[in-house]
Amino acid sequence: MKGKIAPAGIAVAATDLVKVYGFGPTAVRALDGVSAEFASGEFHAIMGPSGSGKSTLMHCVAGLDAATSGSVRIGDRELTGLSDKALTRLRRTSVGFVFQSFNLLPTLTAEQNILLPLELAGARPDPDWWDTVIAATGLADRLSHRPAEMSGGQQQRVACARALITKPDVVFADEPTGNLDSRAGEEVLSFLASCARELHQTVIMVTHDPVAASYAGRVLFLADGRVAGELLAPTPDTVLDQLRRAGDPAGPRAHAWTGE
Repeated sequence: MKGKIAPAGIAVAATDLVKVYGFGPTAVRALDGVSAEFASGEFHAIMGPSGSGKSTLMHCVAGLDAATSGSVRIGDRELTGLSDKALTRLRRTSVGFVFQSFNLLPTLTAEQNILLPLELAGARPDPDWWDTVIAATGLADRLSHRPAEMSGGQQQRVACARALITKPDVVFADEPTGNLDSRAGEEVLSFLASCARELHQTVIMVTHDPVAASYAGRVLFLADGRVAGELLAPTPDTVLDQLRRAGDPAGPRAHAWTGE
């Protein structure tokens, strides 16, 4: 049986993570010795200036990209050195993904899109968990609809349900509100927060939006490929203050955008 919580209560851990793209004088050091832990059953956000390494960190800890050096653990499993086949199996069973672009298959219904990870893994849904996920996402009356027949917010809720259906150790969300209007974005963020609060699901989200980050219980800040601090119980204002200290030129613009 797959353990949802690591012995120390840590769902994901990165240790001395380095990621270098390219070679020689043109090489780019996207991650420069990052060590970070993400507690189980909590909603975490990762923020930083453009080029800070936040997306690279998520891709490495999610098993989507291999680090140049260092180690990554999801639960009690070490990702370093796993074969492509083993990584694919881990991503299907232990990791859920929510992307900015939804990534739904247009020819499948909402129900078929949600069940796709289980079908690929040759598994069947747990009836009780299916009912819990569908109730939590409010999709009961949309299951027969195809993506083109749903709003952006509804499509992203389908993507959230798909990410949860395998009972993963962790859900990674990459700018999940980037293609949504403010109201739909608030619905998705509230849902992700409730996943941590009520379903004890670990969620790690990359975002550039201080308002989105304020829905998390903890924000990890990166700058120049290194950890630049963290913030607990964030608000839009405290996130913006931390971004300014990290030298993010987007900070003042974001402050004006939120009207604060």
